[in-house]
Amino acid sequence: MSNRAVLEVIALDAEDAVAAQAGGADRLELVTDMAADGLTPSLETFAEIRAAVGIPLRVMLRVADGFAAGDIDVLVEKARAMRAAGAREFVLGFLDPVGHVDLVAVERIVAELNGCPWTFHRAIDRAADRDVLRKHLADMPGLDTYLTAGSASGVDAGMDVLLVEAGHSDLPGYEPQIMVGGGLRLEHLPRLRAAGVEAFHIGGAARPRGWDGPVDAAAVRQWRAALDG
Repeated sequence: MSNRAVLEVIALDAEDAVAAQAGGADRLELVTDMAADGLTPSLETFAEIRAAVGIPLRVMLRVADGFAAGDIDVLVEKARAMRAAGAREFVLGFLDPVGHVDLVAVERIVAELNGCPWTFHRAIDRAADRDVLRKHLADMPGLDTYLTAGSASGVDAGMDVLLVEAGHSDLPGYEPQIMVGGGLRLEHLPRLRAAGVEAFHIGGAARPRGWDGPVDAAAVRQWRAALDG
């Protein structure tokens, strides 16, 4: 069995996707509008990226900045449309006003996904209680990944939490894979890998010119080499 770590890269368009794949990304997270921390891309963008690359795509289901679900009917319709267009993997995650998982929103959307694999994104880093959130989602169909920095402030602040949670894979609610992202830097990798973390997510780190520039294949390749080394 391969012990290759998963490297997921944010892609905004087909150019990003091609560069990320060329650099060694295993999977893409598809979003638009990074000024709002990533919203659902258009069906046209999804189709262009799907045609351009052969690696798995996880499509963001999110319609507004922040971690409130907003109009659940709109989210359900976007999920339905993406499924009809061929999307088979997704990213979502919503909190209620007091920081608990919004089970009404999550359950309605997950029902529309009909068993597709999905990631609960960094809403977990804003949760009132991370452990309780995991337990509430423990039996949710398709949930196979938590994207987390361990803290709302990023990996620097969340490292201790990540290391502890990496050792809890045998506990209820901790079965989904931890994918670390959010202020992740190359120097973080040795401690995380030593703790057993096997999935990593980068956005700005793949873009030397910032979010106004495209994904750079050489930057992704540097991460691939560090993980493989």
